[in-house]
Parts: sequence; C-alpha cells; structure tokens
Amino acid sequence: MKKIQFTNPHRKKHFDFFRAMNHPHFNVTAQVDISQLVTYIKDNDLPFSLTLVYFLSRTANEIQEFRWRIRGEDIVEHESVHPSYTVSTESSDVFSFCTVPYTSEYDKFIHIATDIQQKMWQDPNLEDEEGRDDYLFLSAMPWIRFTSMQHAMQEHPGDCVPRISWGKYYTSENKTWLPVSVQVHHALVDGRHTGAYFELLESMCSSPETWLI
Repeated sequence: MKKIQFTNPHRKKHFDFFRAMNHPHFNVTAQVDISQLVTYIKDNDLPFSLTLVYFLSRTANEIQEFRWRIRGEDIVEHESVHPSYTVSTESSDVFSFCTVPYTSEYDKFIHIATDIQQKMWQDPNLEDEEGRDDYLFLSAMPWIRFTSMQHAMQEHPGDCVPRISWGKYYTSENKTWLPVSVQVHHALVDGRHTGAYFELLESMCSSPETWLI
C-alpha cells in the first residue's frame, strides 16, 4: 500500500470538488458482450458465477484508480483489492457476503472461493472486517436484465469502495449480453477510468483463454 499525492493542481481541485459533495458517487450501467466467455465456460465446464467474479475483480485490479481509497485526509493505493460478493444461504432468503482474497491465478482463486462460499452458505455473515477498505463489493441480480442500478452507501464518512453488479444475461443479435453496473466515488474515479474498466472487461471476455491462467 502506498500514499497518493496529487501533484497536478487541477486534479487536486477535482478531488476536493467531488469529495465535498453530499453524494459524490456515480453509476454507469452497460451491456457487455460475453459471447466468447459463455462459450469458453461451457466448453471447459467452468463455474459461471465464480468466473464472473474473477473477471470483474481482475479488471478492477488492473486499473489503479479502482484500488484507491480515502483515509481521512489521505489517499492510499492498495496493491490488491478483494471481492466481497453476495451469495445465497441455507438459513434465510437473504444473502450473505463472501469475501475472497484476490489472486490473478484463476484456478487458485476458484478453489479458495468455492471453499469460503460453502462456509458462508452454512454460517452467513454481513460484517466487514473493521478497519479494512481493500474490498470490491460485488453483487448479482440474475433474475433481472437491468438497465440501471443504485446501491446503498455510507455517506458520512464517504464510502469509496466500488460497487460492481451484474444481472441476467440474454441473447440478442446472435450475441450474449450481460448487464454490468459500476458505482464509484467521483473524487477518485472519473468517467475515463470507468470507460477503461468496461473496455478491459469486454476485451477479457472476448479472449477468455488469455486471462484464465
């Protein structure tokens, strides 16, 4: 982890401007082409939801602004940020959080995530570890082909952990599409960075064999 110092005065003003807002977050939802990814998952008998969690997490980890967090008057950059995603439970009809340590090694990630997910199924938990902000909050709404999304967030002090969600995938024009929502703190992440997230995610999904290693 390292501290970020803005040397450009306009970038510092941009940070201060959005940080002072009561609601400094913005959300972008786009339809992502996952045709090649779905085919690869089916051909190789891979877990669909966990593979998506891996792709969404790896994309965020590749973009440094998605690893930035506000701590008091400082900005820190984490070396890695770790997915905390929603899973169903056997004890209730509401979800539990499942936090998995991020690794870019796909097989290792899936193995660890499967084990932790099973534990959350039996012993659900909604509590984050106190003092940690190196999360990515992920959630699935596989029943809805949504076109927008808004998440509950802590306003004061500002919660700057990105929220990334996906919905029901569908077929149109001979392609398979997945609605993906990205909600971020505008003082840290701008539209250009969010655009880079979607571009990289689509690139990964178009050549999954390159990334699932």
